[in-house]
Amino acid sequence: MTDVMFYHLDRQGLEQVLPKLLEKTLERGWTAVVQAGSKERVDALNDALWTYREDSFLPHGRSQDGFAAHEPIYLTEDDDTPNGAQIRFMVDGARAAAFEGVDRIVFVFDGADGDAVARAREDWKRAKEAGCVLTYWQQDGAGRWIKKA
Repeated sequence: MTDVMFYHLDRQGLEQVLPKLLEKTLERGWTAVVQAGSKERVDALNDALWTYREDSFLPHGRSQDGFAAHEPIYLTEDDDTPNGAQIRFMVDGARAAAFEGVDRIVFVFDGADGDAVARAREDWKRAKEAGCVLTYWQQDGAGRWIKKA
């Protein structure tokens, strides 16, 4: 059964939060797929992961980079998983085709975007109907993640 987590962004944007989540993923020895809503967003995330912090590096790539099966973090706008990832991050409107094929699916959405919140509610309902284990996390005033459900 797939664990499905929802991260409701309030205090920080995706470019600040996603690298931290990906660092924790790699620390656990997992591989990841980051699925974005468009190719343009994949390209922007690719650039952001190269430059998000001067003292850190997150190994990642896209299909056009030529090493998809070997990437610890694979960026895509499709539902492919060439690196055998254990975890899939859904960002910027990406929709899960199914709630299987990975151990964990993480939806990261902007709480200030009404459309993103509505999509997250729809995805919550779909995941619940699929029998997934669901958790919901929201940032507190200091930017820490608090489990709300």
